[in-house]
Amino acid sequence: MRPHRFALACLMALAAIGLAACGQQPQDAGEAPQAREITRASSQTFGEHVVHFNAQSTTMLPAEVARAYGITRSENRAMLNIAVIHKDAQGRGTPVAAEVDVSAINLLNQAKNIRMRELREDQAIYYIGEFNVSDEETLNFTITVRPEGSATPHEITFSQQFFTD
Repeated sequence: MRPHRFALACLMALAAIGLAACGQQPQDAGEAPQAREITRASSQTFGEHVVHFNAQSTTMLPAEVARAYGITRSENRAMLNIAVIHKDAQGRGTPVAAEVDVSAINLLNQAKNIRMRELREDQAIYYIGEFNVSDEETLNFTITVRPEGSATPHEITFSQQFFTD
């Protein structure tokens, strides 16, 4: 199976961020600027489901990927990327559709409106939401995911600070 363009672009952006955080330049940085934000890809397991999530500046995506998926690249824009995987008894993962709701509140208790949309690429399923950020703004995220066929919603919380200049 060929690599998914969107997932690959996100992974390349995260690698560039990691190298920049260590004071190194990525070998092929393309248009991705050096990142000052702390970005990490994370996951949480809920029984047979694994929820992968990350938040990053939209400038970390290559321009052609952002264009292909209708994502606005800007220093003042960030995106949340969520994928839900169902693990079978042998540990093999299959992407599954889910109801995904997100709320985000900054340290001044101001809510961010993050509308999630589903992207499908081959057999992969992603949920993407874009939002505006200010320099040094910290957001507290609450993600609620209910995988298709599951009666139980799962909740994830995390905080992330964004830098815009």
